[in-house]
Order: sequence, then C-alpha cells, then structure tokens
Amino acid sequence: MKILVVEDEEKLADTLVQLMEDQGYNATAVNDGQAAVDTIFAGPAVYDAVILDLMIPKLDGIQVLKKIREKNINVPVIILTAKDGLESKVQGLDAGADDYLTKPFQPEELLARMRALSRRQSPVAVDSLHYGDLSLDLVKFVLSCGSRHVTLGKKEFEIMRLMLADPSATISKDELIDKVWSGDIGVDGNNVEVYISFLRKKLQYLKTGVVIQTIRKIGYTLGYVEQN
Repeated sequence: MKILVVEDEEKLADTLVQLMEDQGYNATAVNDGQAAVDTIFAGPAVYDAVILDLMIPKLDGIQVLKKIREKNINVPVIILTAKDGLESKVQGLDAGADDYLTKPFQPEELLARMRALSRRQSPVAVDSLHYGDLSLDLVKFVLSCGSRHVTLGKKEFEIMRLMLADPSATISKDELIDKVWSGDIGVDGNNVEVYISFLRKKLQYLKTGVVIQTIRKIGYTLGYVEQN
C-alpha cells in the first residue's frame, strides 16, 4: 500500500512517513499543496491513500481535495486538521475527504483509520494495469502479453506501475529516482537508464506492441506500435 503524506511541518511529515513504513506501507511526503496536486496528477493510480494536512502552503488542503476530485481521482483521503470546529470538518468532508483526524492525535488512532479505509476500499481495489496488449499484475509483479509472462524485480515493477498508471504521461529521470528509489543518495540517471534497458528487453521478449520511448532531455513515456 502506497501512502502520500502532505504535511508542511517537516518533523511531523518525517514521523508520519516512518509510522507508515513501520506498518509495512510505502510512504512518501511532500510539503505543500501544489506539490501534492502535481504528484497525484503525475500518477493517480500509484497511491492507495493520502494523509492531507489542511493548513499547508501554496494550495491549502481544501483546494487540493477539490482539484483531485474535479479530475475524478478517487484516492482515499484522510484530513489532518488543527481545527476542531465542526465547520472545518464538514468543509473537508464536503470537498471529498473520506475521514478526518484532529491534531494532536495518537498514532494508534491514525493507523486504525488507515486500516478501516483500506477495508472499505478493498472490494474495488485495482489489481492490474493495462495498456495496449500489455498487462501488469499488481499483486504478483507479473508483466504479460498474450500467453507470454515475465516476473519483474521490485524496481522494474515500480517503474512499470508508474508508467502504466498514466501511459500518456512523460516521466523524468528525477521523478523516477524520487518515487522508485525514494531519493536514495548515490542514485543517478545512470541507474534509471539501466532499469529502463532491462524493461525494454523484457518488452521485446513479450513481443508486445508497447515500447518505452525516450523523450530527449525530458524523460520517458509509453508508446504503442501495432504488431503485424
């Protein structure tokens, strides 16, 4: 389960990320509303839940909610708010939040709400992504085309998951480093190129019409070539 934490207090953001990771979740943090919108729009199917503070710079939490719901992005959202008034909670729920938690809160309560949210979402959870004749099993990490199948390594899987979540998008090397390697020190564009090469070879093996295209000085995107 991948979680996006949107919190401008860096210490709290780091604490929330660690809390999520201690429970086996894969968590990423951004520190303002515009970064949250950009991140979600870049790969709307990538995140399974968002923990969203209301009082954040650039775009506040309500504006973030309205923007993602206007795009019909239905990722579950838990609001964090320092305001305990009814009006603030109603405003957040009306804007599209699934739940809310008032600061300060106990970690156990947040985790319980995350579990409840996960249970509510599980019947409609997406277990595969598709583009052209290609299919990615999100549970088994298996990439398929017709009767051919290949199992992906973790980083190969994360790259394909990002690309298949929005096949028309162009993803930069920096974005891949940030989301796949979580900004690990020492990782650079060469690492990305190596894994893109691995994936291209696997796509060739599968004999799919899907190709990974390089957009010079911008990044990578998916294309589809009809097979004869």
